[in-house]
Amino acid sequence: EPDQPSKVSQTHLVDLAGSERAGRTKATGDRLKEGAAINQSLSTLARVISELAKSAKSKKKPNPPFRESKLTYILKESLCGNSKTVMMAAISPNFLDYDETLSTLKFAQSVKQVQTKAVQNA
Repeated sequence: EPDQPSKVSQTHLVDLAGSERAGRTKATGDRLKEGAAINQSLSTLARVISELAKSAKSKKKPNPPFRESKLTYILKESLCGNSKTVMMAAISPNFLDYDETLSTLKFAQSVKQVQTKAVQNA
């Protein structure tokens, strides 16, 4: 009915796909450039998460670098806005992936410290 207020929500599904190790993937040309861009976005996301986690501990207003990457700019509302956010980390039991698994777990630990609160807008 036209008299009823409408409710609107958004869903963002993002596969971060992990870091791209150029030596391991043996990427060249455009694939190498794409891997570098992915790593740059992941690095910026890590800085944003770190800044948000620090501010959650100290209760001061955060100033994360959201505009330094398209990924973090898109995720801004999900990371510190009026939202419910879930992040999942995929890890490998393979010994060859130990460094990446440890890095992923450390990142997940810092993500746990970021607090968002969803409330219904009036």
